[in-house]
Amino acid sequence: MILTIGIQAILAVIMISFVFSLAALHTWIERKQSALMQDRIGANRAWIRLPWWWARPINWLLQPFNVLGLFHPIADAIKMFMKEDYIPPASNKFLHTLAPCLSLFFALVGFAAIPFGNTIAIGGHVINLQVANINVALLYIFAMASMGVYGVVLGGFSSNNNYAVLGGLRASAQMLSYEIVIGLTIMGIVMIYGSLNLQELVRAQGSYLFGWIPLWGVLLQPVGFLLFLAAGIAETKRIPYDAPEGESEIVGYFVEYSGMKFGMFFFTDYLETIMIACLATTLFFGGWQVPYLAASGFLFPWGAALALPPLAVSLLQILSFILKVLFFCWLFMTIRWTLPRFRYDQLLRLGWHYMFPLALANLFITAVIVLWVLS
Repeated sequence: MILTIGIQAILAVIMISFVFSLAALHTWIERKQSALMQDRIGANRAWIRLPWWWARPINWLLQPFNVLGLFHPIADAIKMFMKEDYIPPASNKFLHTLAPCLSLFFALVGFAAIPFGNTIAIGGHVINLQVANINVALLYIFAMASMGVYGVVLGGFSSNNNYAVLGGLRASAQMLSYEIVIGLTIMGIVMIYGSLNLQELVRAQGSYLFGWIPLWGVLLQPVGFLLFLAAGIAETKRIPYDAPEGESEIVGYFVEYSGMKFGMFFFTDYLETIMIACLATTLFFGGWQVPYLAASGFLFPWGAALALPPLAVSLLQILSFILKVLFFCWLFMTIRWTLPRFRYDQLLRLGWHYMFPLALANLFITAVIVLWVLS
């Protein structure tokens, strides 16, 4: 029992460290990728240079990090911690402080159900590379995401600011609307693979069509995948769905926040982006699956084989999951710097008039096909 708890704690630390590091790196990616897309240099002003003569080799090693601007996330964190934590006099001080904590907490705990690998054997113990192997992992993640809406709503209402209230109403309506679309798109995957357990869903995607095409979710649910991506970006409240945070309109549920409380809301957006990337990887792109990689090594469809030790197989699977997540993070950032913001009525019309009927039709067609195949 103690050993099991210790293993789960280690897995939790690994997952939290990866997610926090990637979220912090997102602030650099946002600056640098936008600069590349707009033909600018981008972040390169946060430098670390030690003044002592004996530190010249260290400064030489730090030079590439300085030029690329990789120390900007550290500068951002220092700035957030050093800025004044201002609470409006007419606000509800308890709820004003609780709101960003709720948003960050519920955005983070959902990662416990994400499988970042299959299994790994260490010292005779087989470890499932998932913090919490929950039978209804999808329901758990949706429950946590739904609870995150409370942080957004409380952030707007507790500020006692009309603009903040308007931003909170926009955010809550948007998140609840697009959660329905996401739920419908995911149900198609659940019907095909027959499980709510994310680890089992990934393992079910290890089969092949015609012996060589990986039977991943995107192949079986292409429309569902596109709808999931569009609705998932809306859940993150990022461009082109950032009406709740319309800076040009001085509207935003965190308009009365400063310091690290604003930083927590800001960080939550990146955590939600990473969560959507993890779900897209897990549900539609095979998760940790590597094409033609079995437990014993690579087994190619033309008959060739390449034996690998179990540890190498596990590491390749973990690397596959990380690369797929990074790809989706890059894709979301590219969309963020390509499309303009939707008007709020356009945003809700897109969700309810177009995406919701398409998701329903996709679910109905999937149900008919699954019933026909099973019969």
